[in-house]
Amino acid sequence: MTGKTHLAIGAAVGAAASVYYPFTLEHAALYIAVAGFSALCADLDGPSMLSAKLSKLSKLIRELTLWSGFLLAGIVCYYYFTDHSPSAVYIGVAAAMFLLGLIAKQGIIRNVLASVVGCIVMYAGYYYQMNWLIGFGLFAAWVPWLKHRGMTHTIWAVPIWGAIGWGLENQLQIEGVAIVAMLGYLSHLVADTLTPSGVKWLYPLTKKSFKIKL
Repeated sequence: MTGKTHLAIGAAVGAAASVYYPFTLEHAALYIAVAGFSALCADLDGPSMLSAKLSKLSKLIRELTLWSGFLLAGIVCYYYFTDHSPSAVYIGVAAAMFLLGLIAKQGIIRNVLASVVGCIVMYAGYYYQMNWLIGFGLFAAWVPWLKHRGMTHTIWAVPIWGAIGWGLENQLQIEGVAIVAMLGYLSHLVADTLTPSGVKWLYPLTKKSFKIKL
């Protein structure tokens, strides 16, 4: 399913939670935000709404790397044809930049960017002594490198995400945040179970994809 669909389902989960728990406008907004975000996070292991901006940035970085290599190569050629001795540093950097632009896949750059963001979040969690933030940073840094619809699309990922939500709940002292986070995440897996590819709920115990045909 598309990211927009997952987001809509997650928001619906959050809206239901705002009715179930004692209602305040702030709490309702929080439940909807947590559930909607949780419904998207399972797809950090592949192209999604959350990684779309990083994908655009990674494409820009790759193109800049290539063109920087061309520019430096042009400088080397200029020195050569004007009887100046080109610097070995220029030659080496030009070759390196050009080769990096050729071999670097946009997905790899995106994953590195996501991991950098995750590491920053982990440091923030350490600095402010928020264990749940450290856990979220670790999740964000590690998950982009996993195979799409792999470990993030399993039943085991739900309690892990719930533990992060539990930390946030204790931080905010607002009842139900952890449950809402888990249900939002779980809604993603259930929705993907309705697709032709299904979900490997019990991976790595079994690689069987569970699917429901409507």
